[in-house]
Formats: sequence, structure tokens, C-alpha cells
Amino acid sequence: MARIFMVICALVLFCSSSAYAQMVGSPSLSPSPAPAPAPPYVNLTDLLSVAGPFHTFLNYLVSTKVIETFQHQANDTEEGITIFVPKDDAFKSLKKPSLSNLTEDQLKSLLLFHALAHYYSLADFKNLSQLSPVSTFAGGQYTLNFTDVSGTVHIGSGWTNTKVSSSVHSTDPVAVYQVDKVLLPEAIFGTDIPPTPAPAPAPDISPAADAPTASDEAGSPRASSTPSSSYRIISLGVWSQMVLAISGGLVLFL
Repeated sequence: MARIFMVICALVLFCSSSAYAQMVGSPSLSPSPAPAPAPPYVNLTDLLSVAGPFHTFLNYLVSTKVIETFQHQANDTEEGITIFVPKDDAFKSLKKPSLSNLTEDQLKSLLLFHALAHYYSLADFKNLSQLSPVSTFAGGQYTLNFTDVSGTVHIGSGWTNTKVSSSVHSTDPVAVYQVDKVLLPEAIFGTDIPPTPAPAPAPDISPAADAPTASDEAGSPRASSTPSSSYRIISLGVWSQMVLAISGGLVLFL
């Protein structure tokens, strides 16, 4: 019995020491940080449908399927996208050159020319202007020049000089900015850019002659105290009659 009791005690001590060793040796596990929330999904078709009006630009994006390229860049990449969207009036005022003569590939390149393959806030353009010319989504030949003038972003493409007139949407990873004109690339329309017509000179309107004032009339010869010619004639006639009368009287006395 003593041996059995000693064996049981040894087993209990062994199991206790093993359990203690496992408790001491196992490191404490800190909770893992929560994953960063995914960026909000932006449906570009819905966004451009309610803003603007950008119907002409949106119709071009849909018909050429460039909208799918922009949508993939916006929500499936880490870079994000920046899009410059002309209003419908910008297309109406575009007379020469015309977009109707472009091939399908040229039209796609023109639309891609309106986007940058990275998200840029308005504050980022101050630094981006120092890197001009900047490649667009259309490729290396299709570049834009940016200048920041007192916080207003100006855009130049050779054929087009415009500015960002408003921010439609600017939350990482998608930025959509409204521009006043359609961006026309030299890679499509060439470098033979017609000169910008000079502004019409202002009409040279000479000042109207001042109307005579009361003081002018008072100082004019007409208003002076000098007798008029008719007054002088009447006076001369009176004196002549008096002279004739005196002369006649003298003749009678003589």
C-alpha cells in the first residue's frame, strides 16, 4: 500500500509540474488590430447622372466602354482616379475641331485624356503643377499642364486652356472635377493650333460737347451789354433826324 501511495503522489506531482510549465511557457496573445475599412464604392455612372449636367460626356463614356476602365481604376486599385468632366455646354460650344470626325480609337483616347490614374485632391495640384507636363490615362503622349493660381487649378493641353470650376466629388480614391471646356490633345489634333483671336478693341467714344452753362451764356458776346447792330442802326437814324431838324431851323432864321 505504501508503494502504491508513493506512485500516486509522484504522478500527481508530475502532472502538476507539467501543467504549470505549460502555463508559464505559453505567451499571452494580444488581440490583432481590426482590418482597415474598405474605401467606399463609388458608382461613376450614378454620380455623373445626377451631377452636372454631364450627359454628353457620360454618353461617350458608356458608348465606348471607357466607363468600365474608369470604374475598375476607381474601386479595384490602390491608386484611385482623378477625372475632369466637361459640362454639356462645353460640347455645344465646340465647333472646330469637331469630335464627329474622330475614329473610335481616337474618341477613346480623347476620353481617357480626361483622367489621371491617381487620386489627387485640390491641394495636391500645387505640387503637381511643378511636375508638368503630367501623363494622363491615355498614355505618355497625352499630357496635361497644371498651374495653381491662388488656389484655382488651371489646365492646358495645347488646344485647350481651362480651369477647374468646381469639385463634384473628392474622397479618396475618386476625384471628379468639373471643367469649362473639352480637353483636346495635340496627339490627335496636331500641333498646328490656330491662334487665339485677339479681343475686340473697345469702341473709341469721344466725349460729348458740354452744354453751355448759365455762366457761359452770361459771359458770351450775346449776353454782354454791347448794343446790337439793330440798336446801333436805330440810334443812328434818330441822330440823323435831329441833325436835319436843327439844320432846317437854322436855315429859317437865316
